[in-house]
Amino acid sequence: MQEERLPPFTHFLLPTLLMIVLGWGGIVALVIYTKPLIWMRWGMFALLFLALTGTSLPIIHFFHKRYPSNPPAGPHVIVRQAQWVGAYGLVLLWLRWGNLLTMWLTLGLAGGLLAIESLIRLRERSLWNPPAAKE
Repeated sequence: MQEERLPPFTHFLLPTLLMIVLGWGGIVALVIYTKPLIWMRWGMFALLFLALTGTSLPIIHFFHKRYPSNPPAGPHVIVRQAQWVGAYGLVLLWLRWGNLLTMWLTLGLAGGLLAIESLIRLRERSLWNPPAAKE
C-alpha cells in the first residue's frame, strides 16, 4: 500500500497566485476606482476573503510540512485551514467597523476557531485506518 504524504506545494501554486492577485488587486481597485457604497463594502469583504485565504495558504502548507501529523494533512485540510484564516479576518474587520472589537473577543474567537479545527482533525484521525502489515 502506498504511504500517504503531504502534497507538494506545486499543487497549490496556481490557486494561491490567483487568490492573491484577485484578492489584493481587487481591493486596491475598489479603493482607487469606486465610491464607498454598500455594494462596494460587500465586494471588499469577498475580495478580502480571497486575499487572506490565498496569503495564508503557503504559510499553512509550510507549517504542515515543518510539523507533520499522523496521518498527514491532505489538501482539503490545508485549504480548510486557510479558509478559517480568511473567515477570521473578515469577522475581525466586521467587528472593528461596528466598534465592538476587544482584545478578549479577538482571543476568544481565535481560541474557538482553533478548538473547532482541532476537533475536526481529531475526528479525521479517529476515522483513519492504519496500513495493513506486510506478511
